[in-house]
Amino acid sequence: MEAAVVDAGSKFLKAGPAIPDQAPSMMIPTQMKRMLEDGSVADNSLCEDITVDPVVRGFIRDWDAMEDLLHHVLYTGLGWEIGNEGQILFTDPLSTPKSFREQLVQLMFETFNISGFYASEQAVLSLYAVGRISGCTVDIGHGKIDIAPVIEGAVQHIASRRFEIGGIDLTKLLAQELGKSNPLVNISMSDVEKVKELYSCCAEDELAYEKTKNSCQIEKHTLPDGQVITIGREKYTVGEALFQPSLLSLDAHGIVEQLVRSISTVSSDNHRQLLENTVLCGGTASMPGFEERFQKEASLCSSAIRPALVKPPEYMPENLTMYSAWVGGAILAKVVFPQNQHVTKADYDETGPSIVHRKCF
Repeated sequence: MEAAVVDAGSKFLKAGPAIPDQAPSMMIPTQMKRMLEDGSVADNSLCEDITVDPVVRGFIRDWDAMEDLLHHVLYTGLGWEIGNEGQILFTDPLSTPKSFREQLVQLMFETFNISGFYASEQAVLSLYAVGRISGCTVDIGHGKIDIAPVIEGAVQHIASRRFEIGGIDLTKLLAQELGKSNPLVNISMSDVEKVKELYSCCAEDELAYEKTKNSCQIEKHTLPDGQVITIGREKYTVGEALFQPSLLSLDAHGIVEQLVRSISTVSSDNHRQLLENTVLCGGTASMPGFEERFQKEASLCSSAIRPALVKPPEYMPENLTMYSAWVGGAILAKVVFPQNQHVTKADYDETGPSIVHRKCF
């Protein structure tokens, strides 16, 4: 039985057997609906109130909900049998507290009775997915942006940066902008999220974005309830906020400048290797025009060495940006489990949850 690989993000959980050149077999929303005592799901009109988010801003926050989600993923989704559980590799977000890692390994061995465990940092795995062991990842997730330089398979934590903004904040920005241009329409956040996925894109540069104030093609979109909204320059605002955080009312540098500043704190011997092996990942990074804008901003940045993006190998699945950490996890699982580098049940029984720090990080 192939080892299972699980990448639990704030918006989607990606899971599947460790087959590196395929997309994960499961990609399901992480958010769950709370069941009522009688086993039914609460009335749809109230569903906004009874959703549960096991993962918030990249970290597991509701362990009971996570246990339920993993039970569904492993036994229903991946077809594991109770009493015959396999090995599992988890992707680990940047800056995960040690206590969270211990809690996860404890949950897997004591509740799920797995035979082997491994975890590795998402930044390292995203580089493995494009055939690199050194470089820098810019991961724009649903709840956070992580910038992480990696040298020889090791994250340079002192130079890494985490920003508590992500796709969810861009959705809220879009909701505000659509509210201004469609004042008579009441749009739910889930509808705004869908509009963002359908229409949001990046302007070529700051000047092109400014020009959308005066002239921009207006499109009409019909919401599920039949209301019609207009969408014009709002679709560019989502991408622009990553390069001009002032749109999110943040006093911060744009994403390319943040990357350069992060790498400037590493030894200068490594600057070229890191900047010229930059990998974009996370759902937001797959927005139309984002990669081109990133490259254009990179050509204008203050650094002597310009960031350059690594293209994924042709044999890798399409939309790799969406689940590169999962693919890297599938590659690594093919190494650590056959070579017995993982945490075994015997290791766990002997040492307890702290074994995870010695074996995996």
